[in-house]
Amino acid sequence: MSSEQIEKYTEIIIKTIVEYSPKVVTAIIILFLGLWLTSIITKTIKKILLRREVDITLSNFIGNFIFWTLRVLVFITVVSNLGVPTSSFVAILGAAGLAVGLALQGSLSNFAGGILIILFKPFKLEDVIEAQGEIGTVKEIQIFNTRLLTANNQTVYIPNGALSNGVIKNYTQEGIRRIDLTIGVDYNSDLKQVKEVILDVLSKNELVLKEPAPAVVVMALADSSINLAVRPWAKAENFLTVHSQTLEQCKVAFDKAGIEIPYPHQVEIQKK
Repeated sequence: MSSEQIEKYTEIIIKTIVEYSPKVVTAIIILFLGLWLTSIITKTIKKILLRREVDITLSNFIGNFIFWTLRVLVFITVVSNLGVPTSSFVAILGAAGLAVGLALQGSLSNFAGGILIILFKPFKLEDVIEAQGEIGTVKEIQIFNTRLLTANNQTVYIPNGALSNGVIKNYTQEGIRRIDLTIGVDYNSDLKQVKEVILDVLSKNELVLKEPAPAVVVMALADSSINLAVRPWAKAENFLTVHSQTLEQCKVAFDKAGIEIPYPHQVEIQKK
């Protein structure tokens, strides 16, 4: 390569650097300033929503949506400042978005499901729900999934698409729950006494609600026992405690009152 060619290429490089340096520097400044402003704006909006007592799930969703929307706008501004035609870039971005959308139809369904859950609120954080064959406490409602924590401390992620289109049983939304128990007594038992003993047990339990009042009724005449339906009410957070206490305390009270709880017997017949 001759000295003239080297000099020519050097001039071209210097000219290019001089021409594009201001654009590159400006683009870098816009990028860092835009990212910083994006974070500030998002945090400010979240604080405003929380001050106005907007549901935390909705405020987080809106904050994340604004955060990523602003970042996309910053990116487009930076690319445009470097000299790339915005119209061409938007067309390419739209085509890429369409391709990604077709490839991620399931994810878009989950995204739409997340929006429906946030808008219609079939459950909120810390609610105990049953859905898609799983029971757990709602710990996080994400854009694509909802995270549950089961009673045995397992984390379950349920896609929002399936969750929003399926049956959801919310155990804690009403604040109180009825405990449905079945207790069998011997056919020789005095039913009036049995009911009085059970109701006395329930009345002494401070976790059992007075209103709605607990109920004790005969449910079935079974093969070896008279089955009674025991229906106390409790706050949702005390459900398991009242369930366990009622069974234990009824057994102790039956023993004191001489009331027998029958159980299956096997009779062995020996042929001589």
